Amino acid sequence: MSTSSIEGRPGVPRKVIGLAIAGAVGGFLFGFDSSVVNGAVDAIKDEFALSEAVTGFAVAVALLGCAAGAFLAGKVADRYGRIPAMKLGAVLFLVSAAGTGFAFGVWDLIFWRLVGGLGIGLASVIAPAYISEISPRHVRGRLASLQQLAITTGIFAALLSDALFATTAGGANQGLWLGLEAWRWMFLAGAVPAVVYGWIAFTLPESPRFLIFKGHEDQARKVFETIAPHEDTDRHIREIQAAIEEDKLAGQKGSLRGKVFGLQAVVWIGITLSVLQQFVGINVIFYYSTTLWKAVGFQEKDSLAISVATSITNILVTLVAIALVDRIGRRPILLAGSVGMAVSLGAMALAFASAKGTGDQISLPGAWGPVALVAANVFVVSFGASWGPLVWVLLGEIFPSRIRARALGLAAAAQWIANFAITLSFPVMAAASLPLTYAMYALFAAASFFFVMFKVPETNGMSLEQAETLFVPKGSVKV
Repeated sequence: MSTSSIEGRPGVPRKVIGLAIAGAVGGFLFGFDSSVVNGAVDAIKDEFALSEAVTGFAVAVALLGCAAGAFLAGKVADRYGRIPAMKLGAVLFLVSAAGTGFAFGVWDLIFWRLVGGLGIGLASVIAPAYISEISPRHVRGRLASLQQLAITTGIFAALLSDALFATTAGGANQGLWLGLEAWRWMFLAGAVPAVVYGWIAFTLPESPRFLIFKGHEDQARKVFETIAPHEDTDRHIREIQAAIEEDKLAGQKGSLRGKVFGLQAVVWIGITLSVLQQFVGINVIFYYSTTLWKAVGFQEKDSLAISVATSITNILVTLVAIALVDRIGRRPILLAGSVGMAVSLGAMALAFASAKGTGDQISLPGAWGPVALVAANVFVVSFGASWGPLVWVLLGEIFPSRIRARALGLAAAAQWIANFAITLSFPVMAAASLPLTYAMYALFAAASFFFVMFKVPETNGMSLEQAETLFVPKGSVKV
């Protein structure tokens, strides 16, 4: 039974939608893990008497684990399959949730945060690869965008659960159930989505493209007939087999190596997309938000509610991206998002250039306070409706089939490393000059516009095999 047709094209089997949603649960773990520590960080600092530097490292170390996990994900997925990689990610995250919840010291905590990062890194790579490989071409962008929707939903769930645990206990460092402090329950709560993700992994079929790579054509045919009953299964199989043979003729044999600084040009495109997504400052833009909100009249106690509201906004604008990505294409949305981010970040730089005071005593005179607040929200909307979800869409569809998992893993690893670099550098840069910090993010947003304009072709409506040919220089494939 199918959903209703989309713009005259065949409807999408509900099974495919279900598989895409199930695959995207890895994104939920991604979002949950990245935000759950927010509500626990002060309590952890007090519990283990940590310095600012060690506290920052304990928070950021998970990002290094994510980079390593993302890098290894491609090798695991290409050797054992997409589904076994999902199962491994679920196990690592489950173990991490228990380990951090029962941590007895800071280095114990850091170790389990690193283990959790490995699991999230795996999930961050496998989800977009799997969703792209089981999705019909005319709705692939929409289904692949579920990864970002799951991430934003995970962020919301983490913030909401943190608030509920802290409120129930009377503080994150107060005892709750079984004699454990609330901050420990914040981490233990991660066991629930980890178990759900692991259970889902046991119910999903393997990617048909992976099955063909391994010579299991009959199994791949059965999966294709289930997920794309209105399309030509034989044509799908021929296209994938042709792509495999083309890679062999080119002597690539699944290698990422190429003539552009040691890598294939398409791999660098994926890495650049990933790095630019982080270098616009999305993961630190609200590190200074409490001061910003206070400057325009909000009380500090309202910051948690505002953070939850912002996470809801992220979810809503991601839904907008999902609705538009297969209707108007990838490039127009990315370009519009780049403009929105550059303008809003530039406005924030100007607003804080007029600030009075320093540190927590900063204030924005006249209309600059409301300007900064509006600009911050425009930035979140611009990112959430464009670069947030669409980078994952493109990473899932631009790489040749034989290197997709490994190339996606390398691009995702670059994304996590960029995230780590921005996270660690922001406090120092903000202390030196907040206007220059926002101006730097605005420049990266402007750079993202020109990168898409000149280096990223439109892939809307194409099969994965067709889309990947757009990123191969003419004359470089055949020998």
